[in-house]
Parts: sequence; C-alpha cells; structure tokens
Amino acid sequence: MQIPHKYIQQAIELLHLLISTPSFSREESEAADKLHMFIHRGAPFKVDIHRHLNNIWCISPDFDPQRPTLLLDAHIDTVKPVADWKSQPFTPITDGDKIIGLGSNDDGGSLVTMLQLFYILCQERQSYNIIFLASAEEEVSGKNGIEAVIPLLPPISCAIIGEPTGLQPAIAEKGLMVLDCTVHGIAGHAARNNGKNAIYEAMNDIEWLRNHRFEKISPILGSVNINVTQINAGTQHNVIPDICTFVTDVRSNECYSNAELLDIISQGVKGEVVPRSLRLNSSSISTEHPLVKRALELNLKPFGSPTLSNQALLAFPTLKMGPGDSTRSHTANEYICISEITEGISTFVAMLNGLKLN
Repeated sequence: MQIPHKYIQQAIELLHLLISTPSFSREESEAADKLHMFIHRGAPFKVDIHRHLNNIWCISPDFDPQRPTLLLDAHIDTVKPVADWKSQPFTPITDGDKIIGLGSNDDGGSLVTMLQLFYILCQERQSYNIIFLASAEEEVSGKNGIEAVIPLLPPISCAIIGEPTGLQPAIAEKGLMVLDCTVHGIAGHAARNNGKNAIYEAMNDIEWLRNHRFEKISPILGSVNINVTQINAGTQHNVIPDICTFVTDVRSNECYSNAELLDIISQGVKGEVVPRSLRLNSSSISTEHPLVKRALELNLKPFGSPTLSNQALLAFPTLKMGPGDSTRSHTANEYICISEITEGISTFVAMLNGLKLN
C-alpha cells in the first residue's frame, strides 16, 4: 500500500531527534524522555504510554485479552562512536537519501519504522493485539532492558525484533557466550629461564580453541564459532609470567545450548573457564509460523543471522527484521536511507495488516 507521507515525515523527525540525543547503553534516560514526549504529542490517536526504567511501550487501544498479542520491539540504545567519524556522530545529516548519525542504522531506522507501523496497524481492526516497545540496554544484553519489561506486559504470542536486516526475515540467530579463561604457571627470572611460562601454557589452550570443530552443524546457522579476542599476561620483561588470562567469544547454533558448549570446552582445555552468562542461547522460529509464512508469500528470503539481538532473551517465537544493513552497524559514518525506512513501513504493513495469528 502507499504509505501516507505524514508517517514518513514523522519517522524522519523522530530519527533526527534520537540521533541528536546520546543514548549509550544504560544511559538512555534522556532519549526515553524525548521519545515519551514525542509519542504523547504526535500519536494520531489517544495512546497510553508506559515506562519502566529507560524502556517505553504502548499497547493498542482496543486491547482484548482473548486475542493473541504481537510485540514490535526495537532498541533505543547505541554503542559509543568509533574514532573515524568524518562528521559529529550526534549531529544528524541528510545527504540525499541518507540520514547519517550514530544509531541511525542500529537501531534508529527500525525503531521509527516500528512506531509508525504501530500507528498504522492500530487504526484498523486486527485479529491480534499490538504492543510497541522501545527497549533499553540491548547492545549489552542488560538486565534492565527487555528482560525487565516482559514480566510487566500482557502475555506475548510472538514478536518482531526490529534490527537492520535489509528487510529480510532472520528466522534464526546465533547465541553468545563470553568466557573468561585463566591459565597458571610459575614465576621465575627470565634470564635463568626457570619457572613455568603461563603464556606458553595458554597457547596450548588457545590452539585447541582455534582448531576444535563442533560436530553438529546447523543447516541455517552453520557451525559454532569460537574466537579468542583479548589476552593479558606479565608484569615486566624479565619475569616469567605466572598467570595468563584471555577472553573467548563463542557464537552458538541451535544444535547446542551454551551449557553444553561450556562443558565441551572445559573438558578440552586445561585452564580455568568461567562464563559471564549462559542465558544468551541461539534462537529460531518455525517456518510454519504465520509470520514466516506471510514473509514467504511476499517473496522475502529467510536467513540465519550471525549477530545477537533481543531474540536471545525471549521465550516466545520471534522474527528479526528491519530496514538498513547490519554491516553499517557500529561503524564510523553510520547511516540509514529514507527510502529504506519508507520501504520498511510499507513492507511491514503488507506483511502484518490482516494477518491471522494462531
């Protein structure tokens, strides 16, 4: 359908407002304030706006507990800017079709799209309830983000997680487990070559992590990925280090839980392995789910996503999809295209208007 221009204009206005308001993870208070006021002033119908911590949500005015409920989620927080920005990251710049600014692609484009989608869908009778949620702390999988909100909402049947996927539906995504690894040695004088070098001991564990291949390979997410991303050892040049610590990033597929991967890794290495969390498991949605079936009817192309989102924290079926390109996220000179937002609203309306949820 042709989307009225007023929705596009309001999306652009809100995106400019959000870019100009720093909203690093756990520091989203001002952005939440401004979003609350923006909805209060600009909603095309009376809507109750709810807030918990830095999370903002709205429930469709005709909410009926007998109907299934669809959650539209996008996150309000951003990472911190990298050093190579050519412009001020908090000054939104429109360059032709592009809107440049920190958080424009991840996740401002999806957030403003989801809000306008909420407005449009709520103005027609749907077979389901709709909740729009602007969640906090997504970039750090924080406890005060979507996890803190879900218990406060009516029961959710399914959700669309707005993230930059090129408007293609991610029907599965990899999980994440971060491991703090410690290997011990024995201190000694470097000139005498005595002691037991913890770095050399750690190299054996790192080599195991580098070369190990997990047997179960997902048809959509591929294999489990492991990368050692940080390492620290030694106090001075002439002392054999007696401890070496390193951090390991593990991206799981749906064939393994994080607990299962931890057990395999702990048995494979000699050092101590401590997970920061086991809760961010891989997630997926059935290809028979009405959301996926409608996406297929629109000739969209389901795929498996290597990156993590709020999907990992939700127990109900979720589909990750939104305007923009994931490769632009967390980069200098991040941008979203106005045409991508326009297409996003139109595509979601075509996908969800009149949809029958189980």
